Amino acid sequence: MAYNDLREWIKQLEKAGELKRITIEVSPDLEMAEIADRTAKLGRGTGRAGGPALLFENVEGYPGARVLMNQFGSERRMRLALETDSLDAIADRIRTLIKPQTPTSFMDKLKLLPMLSEVGNFFPKVVSAKDAPCKQVIHRGEEVNLLELPILKTWPQDGGPFITLPCVITRDPKSGKRNVGMYRMQVYDGKTTGMHWQRQKVAAEHMRERLREASPDSAARVDLMAITAGGTAAASSLDTLTATTVTRIREDRMEVAVAIGTDPATTFSAIVPAPPDVEEYLIAGFLRQKPLEIVKAETVDLEVPANAEYILEGYVELGELRTEGPFGDHTGFYTMQDEYPVFHITCITHRKDPIYAATIVGKPPMEDAWMGKAVERIFLPLMQLTLPEIVDVNLPAEGVFHNLMIVSIKKSYAGHARKIMNGIWAMGQAMFTKCIIVVDEDCDVQDLAEVTLRTANNIDPERDIQFTLGPVDSLDHASRLPNFGSKMGIDATRKWAAEGFDRPWPPMLTMDAEVKTKVDALWKKLGIE
Repeated sequence: MAYNDLREWIKQLEKAGELKRITIEVSPDLEMAEIADRTAKLGRGTGRAGGPALLFENVEGYPGARVLMNQFGSERRMRLALETDSLDAIADRIRTLIKPQTPTSFMDKLKLLPMLSEVGNFFPKVVSAKDAPCKQVIHRGEEVNLLELPILKTWPQDGGPFITLPCVITRDPKSGKRNVGMYRMQVYDGKTTGMHWQRQKVAAEHMRERLREASPDSAARVDLMAITAGGTAAASSLDTLTATTVTRIREDRMEVAVAIGTDPATTFSAIVPAPPDVEEYLIAGFLRQKPLEIVKAETVDLEVPANAEYILEGYVELGELRTEGPFGDHTGFYTMQDEYPVFHITCITHRKDPIYAATIVGKPPMEDAWMGKAVERIFLPLMQLTLPEIVDVNLPAEGVFHNLMIVSIKKSYAGHARKIMNGIWAMGQAMFTKCIIVVDEDCDVQDLAEVTLRTANNIDPERDIQFTLGPVDSLDHASRLPNFGSKMGIDATRKWAAEGFDRPWPPMLTMDAEVKTKVDALWKKLGIE
């Protein structure tokens, strides 16, 4: 059965021996982060990295508060979180949904009915406020004080405390589709935070749509991208407008809600690269195999997870920006200060004795590395739907999701590897991938030693390395311009005559199968450790 909330998940973690309760008093100012960082790196290099989940029960300065960290910090816990014995099994479920076998008989059609019925069970279920634990305590107006939450500062040069595991909920003003994204939030004071949705994120596009609605006559003269998503060009973009236009824009608002401490599948759904028309609430239902219960918020026209520990409600004023950062990021470097939208909180609701959920990002491996690996396995079928010749992909933790992707393909024609590179760069959030290495299907992309051997041996650098320009991740501090830079593709496949290689391609070394079988039988008798 699906976990209804964070508390059921914590019980399962403890039952599985995956939870450590910390009863010693610890400060949320750097100390919790340091403990979580060391825990995440326990067993590094042994294949058992991750350490336990941590429940801090004695938070300095916050009597009675509890903080959960490292809940996703190992492969085993990711499988527990998504209630599966194998992440690839979830991928197989996705394959069945997106490419069901064509029925050839009446009986085959009948066999499809349970699958169609199952899809219907994924849609979220609206419940009443009295049945929503997230509304057990409600603070409005002057009662709102974000500083009462045990929000962490994770690295010494951070601009302040940051909410690091939020599910940020917005609505497309045109289609009405809800989006749940995970964007860090710097706490400015008891009623305002930053909202670090980068310009390529869905919530930033929702804000651009609201801005177009608020000031359609000025759309041609405004850098909508900069104003709504922040960045160094934002202030100068506002300067190009008349005072009347700026006032009109800033009088309009976009409603936002933030859930903190949801069940694991819902939290995970906030980071997945969902297809454009699929709501994350539906993805959460698919992963949970049970509808997510949602409830109408108190002060904004949005539905929120009914069993969340905390709900923050409020708005972002169109065109209002504030300096955000620095922030110690998952790249292992600080993201420096920049201008981003401001979230104004109008209401905080929470459960009785709420549990605050947080994470720390930094030099891998960290908790987010395991979340990224789960995304890689589960959403491989969606990549294969567009590029069916892909056999497997690997996003190494040290590549921090967007810096390196290794892809194996069934090569069928000259230039096939380059077609794959360009296809990936045209695919949603994969457009940010800085380096793509393409290898043949018989190369295990999860074996970095094998990939290194193939790449180093199979390329003529001038011939096989391709460069292109395009959008890059906002966190890329090395790009020539913010959000714009170069990307590299490496064709490490065997080269064909049709690609201008007119010499024989040598076979790789492999032992005779009969000899290997004979030595397998002798191995224990040899006494070689």
